[in-house]
Amino acid sequence: MSAQDVLPLGGVTTGRSGDFRADHRLVAEMVKPGSKVLDVGCGEGDLLQLLETRGIDGRGIELSREGVNRCVAKGLAVVQGDADTDLVNYPDDAFDYVILSQTLQATRQPRVVLENLLRIGRRAIVSFPNFGFWKMRLQLLIGGHMPRTENLPATWYDTANIHFCTIKDFVELCDEINVKMERSVALDLYGRPVPLNLPWWVWNMFGEQGVFLLSRGGGK
Repeated sequence: MSAQDVLPLGGVTTGRSGDFRADHRLVAEMVKPGSKVLDVGCGEGDLLQLLETRGIDGRGIELSREGVNRCVAKGLAVVQGDADTDLVNYPDDAFDYVILSQTLQATRQPRVVLENLLRIGRRAIVSFPNFGFWKMRLQLLIGGHMPRTENLPATWYDTANIHFCTIKDFVELCDEINVKMERSVALDLYGRPVPLNLPWWVWNMFGEQGVFLLSRGGGK
């Protein structure tokens, strides 16, 4: 699969609706009701709460103790763990979907993490901030400093993000490890899908974040 083969996702919710972020609503729409889901890097459990409203059996793993405590206080099934080291302990096909939302860039071994997602789950949903977004390019070009946006507010010396990537980079990684892209969408600065009929490089320029529904390639 090449970057040109990215499949668009139609009929998605745009912007913010209710108390949930646009990307969380998009992720939730990709999951079939009744599915068993693991949310890796679940934060304070906002996405898990949304999944519960859709009749989805959600579990979570979160690195920070504070995040775990807040999830448990909400009645969510969340344990403390590190995506880089603890996913290997989960058995094959333990979940219908494994979600990695806005966390890929903070992992030490993104490729290994992605491979584990698709070993543990029959499908994986991955979202991440697009470092190829035009505002980031402009800050580097004009300002000469590491970019900061609403989705990436931390300074370069105080960020958990260590592996920034673009939508193009991610598509090429999926191609390299034989991952099938079932659906994908780029969201703009306002949480709206970038028009579907535009070429992939426009997504890479104007998509602030990418959301991908993945499955194993090669008939695995």
